[in-house]
Amino acid sequence: MDRVIPSRSEDLTIDLIDSPKGARIMKLTGPLTLKTLFDFQQVSRQQTTHHMIVDIGAVPYMDSAGLGSVISVFAHCQRTNRGFGIVGVSERIRTLFEVTHCDGLLPCFDSLEAAEAAVVKS
Repeated sequence: MDRVIPSRSEDLTIDLIDSPKGARIMKLTGPLTLKTLFDFQQVSRQQTTHHMIVDIGAVPYMDSAGLGSVISVFAHCQRTNRGFGIVGVSERIRTLFEVTHCDGLLPCFDSLEAAEAAVVKS
């Protein structure tokens, strides 16, 4: 597991974990907001070869800028023919997805295993 410590003293931590089936899991801890999304964007842009699973189970809240950055990663994965999934969606973030009509766009899964099975099609 690689840990990406933000260069600024922000409160978002990103852990990179390679799953046994070949997906890259980005485990986020802390809020994903305009204040913290630049580290997320930088790290996600470096992930160019793996299927991507974003684990937001430890993200207490996300603003519209954070949501936009997640959508950007999703779109990049689609353009490069890589699988993408989100796990750990809290009720608060699910409400954000619904209010912004992204709930039907972003592939969300109830477990890491389900996400991995969907994004890594053997």
